[in-house]
Amino acid sequence: MAISQGPVSVAVADRVLAHTEKTSSTISEIEIQTTPEELPDKERYIVVSPYTEQQHLLDLTTLDMENQILALALTQLTCLREDYATTPYRGTFNWDQIIEHVRALTQKRNHTWKETSFFVVAFRSQVFESTVENYADLGELDKAAHAEATASGGFLKYWFGTPNEERRNLATCIWRSPEDAKKGGTGPAHRKAAGATRSLYSFWQIDRHRLTIRDNVESWDLTEWK
Repeated sequence: MAISQGPVSVAVADRVLAHTEKTSSTISEIEIQTTPEELPDKERYIVVSPYTEQQHLLDLTTLDMENQILALALTQLTCLREDYATTPYRGTFNWDQIIEHVRALTQKRNHTWKETSFFVVAFRSQVFESTVENYADLGELDKAAHAEATASGGFLKYWFGTPNEERRNLATCIWRSPEDAKKGGTGPAHRKAAGATRSLYSFWQIDRHRLTIRDNVESWDLTEWK
């Protein structure tokens, strides 16, 4: 599935959250550690978005074991549908497979998984026709906002699609917590990108979900965040 220039969804979603709540193709086989000095750089940082430069990589040593494992599993996140811009969120991605990866990694590391909830944001949008003509500029704003969000911490995964024939699109962010998402939307790059929202989008909608993986990865659920 083609990847377009970024849709500034990181900035829009994070800034709205802050206001309203005031490449790897295979899972890494590293032995996850909990102390920074035990992970070499080549295993410490993973690709979690379409952006692969150093400032966009996730530092695993900043996370506890549950978040490390999920982040590694999410390198396998795959969109299952061509109509992702409009279809219900739960059926859009390979969540069953992601949880299987979580279970396998947990067992491989002899870790006792404790129930953990993760904050998931789905950003649905429609851009103006004029925006399509300048999508590269939009992508630069998005890229800067993503680097800023990554530096703030707890940003586990970012995925975005390509606008359909009606210029509708979906992007999703998976965070350690709502607090991390809020913190990630407070920097200057986010303010700049979010400030351009009204001139770029004819429609946008932000949905919040809770991904809960229960004790020992025995079950999981994806529900509305309340």
